[in-house]
Amino acid sequence: QVQLVESGGGLVQAGGSLRLSCVASGDTISGRNMGWFRQAPGKEREFVATISPGSGNNWYDDSVKGRFTISRDNAKNTVYLLMSFLLPEDTAVYYCAAGGSGRTSSYYTTEGRYRYWGRGTQVTVSS
Repeated sequence: QVQLVESGGGLVQAGGSLRLSCVASGDTISGRNMGWFRQAPGKEREFVATISPGSGNNWYDDSVKGRFTISRDNAKNTVYLLMSFLLPEDTAVYYCAAGGSGRTSSYYTTEGRYRYWGRGTQVTVSS
């Protein structure tokens, strides 16, 4: 059983940056693909980014490519999402998720590929 806790959300102006953290406990996540998803008010939860166990095969949604960077520190059992050049449309609750392994990162772009989820952290971008 893996427990995930996100932090780092907040209110930021458009063009600013935030770094989200996701700390895992209960088991190591070093062998798992990890992902970030987000859900804006009135919308379905959507994929943001995923990172492979060795960090060498990452995948981003087109809406964040070039602005967001996913990374991980397996020694700390932690995954990060650095968000830069934030836009008002990035406003959402951001969720961390733990998936499996043995597939390319493009496999982990849908919710059903993930077994464990955090409760989310709110990110609000003002214009």
